[in-house]
Amino acid sequence: MQLNKDYCIRLIALPCTIKGVTVQDIDGFYNVYINSRLSIEAQNKAILHELTHIKRCDFDSFEPIELIENM
Repeated sequence: MQLNKDYCIRLIALPCTIKGVTVQDIDGFYNVYINSRLSIEAQNKAILHELTHIKRCDFDSFEPIELIENM
């Protein structure tokens, strides 16, 4: 588990089709869940992808999720 003041990264077993997911709680803290079944390289890519969502403030966007994921 990696902890930051704004987010926490946790490795958990997710379905094979899901690489990672980020959930923002009511206090604005981001919980990043990365699939532990992935290779280390794929986990690192998933972490970078999820942190990019946080950096771009995608959670405050009104854009459709399909558009955000393809940015």
